[in-house]
Amino acid sequence: MNSQFETGGDGSTANTHDWLTPPEILAKLGAFDLDPCASQFQPWRTATQQFTIADDGLARAWHGRVWCNPPYGPHAEKFLRRCAEHGDGILLIFARTETKAFQQWCFPRASGMLFMAGRIKFRLPGGGHAGPAGAPSVLIAYGPSNAAALHTSGIPGYFVPLTNVQAPDAQPSLDLEAA
Repeated sequence: MNSQFETGGDGSTANTHDWLTPPEILAKLGAFDLDPCASQFQPWRTATQQFTIADDGLARAWHGRVWCNPPYGPHAEKFLRRCAEHGDGILLIFARTETKAFQQWCFPRASGMLFMAGRIKFRLPGGGHAGPAGAPSVLIAYGPSNAAALHTSGIPGYFVPLTNVQAPDAQPSLDLEAA
């Protein structure tokens, strides 16, 4: 993942992994039932039910339509996999299409992707504004209704429908290095 964004830009360790999705993006995607990665300092609702780091969203049962803005860094792949396995939700990550995680859990399993124009300006815990992200972002839709939501959202970017969804136990045939 993007080391500048995760470190704060000067090589020091980030003082937060809590990068909140701007509410104007969420408003264009419709209502969600669950957010397994909500901030403990979330000033707006992202879903009817929100799990924070204290709740360990990966250890909990997921239900309904899921919104997922996972922690950036080494834990992101666990949430990519869980979203792909759940099959009903939208996930926001950096558009790192070359990574093993993207190749395994996004391209062969998603129903559509919206590569967002420009760089997203995340919000900080409590709602303050952060600078632009260190890399381009993509919204990944799992399930046809979520792909349709991305396609009609009006969020600037390029929507890519995917029809090559593989079976849940399928693995990509590429020999990829871990990234």
